[in-house]
Amino acid sequence: MKIQFVDLRKQYAPLKDEILSGISRVLDGMQLFLGENVQALEKEFAQFCGAAYGIGVSDGTAALQIILRGMDIGPGDEVITVSHTFIATAEAIILTGATPVFVDIDPVTCLMDVSQVEAKITPNTKAILPVHLYGQTVDMDPLLEIASRHGLRVVEDACQAHGAEYKGRKAGSLGDAAGFSFYYSKNLGGYGEGGFISTNDAELVAKMRKIRDHGSGVRYHHDLVGVNGRLDEIQAVVLRAKLPHLTTWNEKRREHARLYNELLKDTSVVLPTELPGNTSVYHLYVICSKKRDDLQAFLKDQGIFTGIHYPIPVHLQKAMEFLGYKQGDLPMTEQVVSQILSLPMYAELGDDEIKYVADSIKNFLKDNK
Repeated sequence: MKIQFVDLRKQYAPLKDEILSGISRVLDGMQLFLGENVQALEKEFAQFCGAAYGIGVSDGTAALQIILRGMDIGPGDEVITVSHTFIATAEAIILTGATPVFVDIDPVTCLMDVSQVEAKITPNTKAILPVHLYGQTVDMDPLLEIASRHGLRVVEDACQAHGAEYKGRKAGSLGDAAGFSFYYSKNLGGYGEGGFISTNDAELVAKMRKIRDHGSGVRYHHDLVGVNGRLDEIQAVVLRAKLPHLTTWNEKRREHARLYNELLKDTSVVLPTELPGNTSVYHLYVICSKKRDDLQAFLKDQGIFTGIHYPIPVHLQKAMEFLGYKQGDLPMTEQVVSQILSLPMYAELGDDEIKYVADSIKNFLKDNK
């Protein structure tokens, strides 16, 4: 049996006619960006998130950067975040001129260890940027309380959390603003790149809309220095076709996670932990094994494709050397990245495929005690 890490063809097939028809209409009209589909998606996905406003942007990195720019965060400012994330989280901070300040993670959830945040706050701190990694939100109530006491903004990196819930509220409605990615492999993904900003702040959304479009609210009138961060109409067509199915797809992912949990519960691998009050959407199903590299190689030999998200923490990347971090500064992050392994996870995955993955893991563990 051969099992892909993600198989997008299975998702595309039943939506093919609708998507191609929508793309054809866009090409017939030739309004290729900021048209009716982008405007409709902005309303529809904001409503899905429980937020008042939405902005379609070019990608998840741009979403975070535009939010920070909209909050007037720049040179000399600090933003507290985590190193266990895709590098884009830190890039967005740095591209504003600000400095990322990393806190360690909780080794059980792989999410920001909120108990460490307050010690990192300085007079230069302007915001906290929690990352809702793998499809689960950070423990937001204590984080929001810390931010409120210190007068800090909270920006959600929700790029892996489309539909994730925290105590009944969806990611994208928990902080001052949130950035999403519509990268093709996300729970809600386009056919290329795309991103989204959600917020309840009317003043902030007006400024961010200008930043997204070269600082312009009226064509050729530029009120500030912005970026080219627009979402195109073709991606919006794809995303609008997929959005009505997102809740069902997320529940399928949760069913897959429950089956993985049941089949692997008596093994030595460490399974994902879902926090009380949280509803994870399992963008990734990530286990931990001290024999991770050997296990990954074994699974590949069995035709099972896996991933590592992420093998090198941001603070130890060559690009981040100027920040001055060194090995040992974030011990939990550094430990976790040596053990994590992402198993196949997508809505269309079959129970027989999950059982094959679990059986293969058990066979490896039996021979590698």
